[in-house]
Amino acid sequence: MVERTIGDKVMRLVKADITELEVGAFVHDITSDLKLGSGFGSAIQQRGGVAIQKELDAVGQLPVGESAVTQAGLLKADYIIHANGPKFREPDEEGKLRRTVRSALARAEEKGVKVLALPPIGTGLYQVPVDLCARVMVDEVASHLKNSGSVREVLFVVQDTREYLPFEARIQKGA
Repeated sequence: MVERTIGDKVMRLVKADITELEVGAFVHDITSDLKLGSGFGSAIQQRGGVAIQKELDAVGQLPVGESAVTQAGLLKADYIIHANGPKFREPDEEGKLRRTVRSALARAEEKGVKVLALPPIGTGLYQVPVDLCARVMVDEVASHLKNSGSVREVLFVVQDTREYLPFEARIQKGA
């Protein structure tokens, strides 16, 4: 397992299905209309129940760089933080990703989350380059953990080697 300790807090890299983790919260990359679509969105709705989409419907819209929290329904997590990250080749892709990660971390703090699971935001359908994603996300999480309140552990949850290797390199770089 790859990990980096920051004071009395830790970030770890794991290969897993984020919807199956027993954590305080996990982050889900969502579009501005807040509809649980295909991929993990579909898994969240099928495994967590329709109440999650109903909570999202009450929120309405979510600008890029922002996040909203729902209960996790029947899933093992307590909360889901739905974050609207950047799409490939949008203007200020890096800045939008930084704002998205900061927003997700802020929502976790507001809910008193101790263990937060983060996927590589935007690297799937939205084609944000994995190297950029790893650099931004690891750096933002490291900075946050130096000053965070409730968040004690952040898991970077990846699916495959394409995602794993850049996150591994970035986490180890700061060790």
